[in-house]
Amino acid sequence: MPTFILMTKLSPDAMCDPRGRRAVGRAWMEKVKTLCPEVRWISHYAILGPYDFMDIYEAPDDETAHRVSLISRSEGATTAESWGALPYDRYVPLVEEVESFKE
Repeated sequence: MPTFILMTKLSPDAMCDPRGRRAVGRAWMEKVKTLCPEVRWISHYAILGPYDFMDIYEAPDDETAHRVSLISRSEGATTAESWGALPYDRYVPLVEEVESFKE
């Protein structure tokens, strides 16, 4: 299954109440599980920088990844981006294939 990275930024108001944030996070996850049951979560991080959270997940297709981002936006994220990711061990053969046509 393809791998995706979800980068999420919440509104400043959403970050003010840790208990409320936890409830919102649980509600978001339940909605994702209901609408995207085929998504498999790999990891979840709170991060420093322009985004608040980074999630790594697998989804069967781009449409499902779009759905995850849309759910995030509908549940209070000011920004939610899903990026396609390719494991490095699958990337290297692609590089070698392209390099072989360089000559």
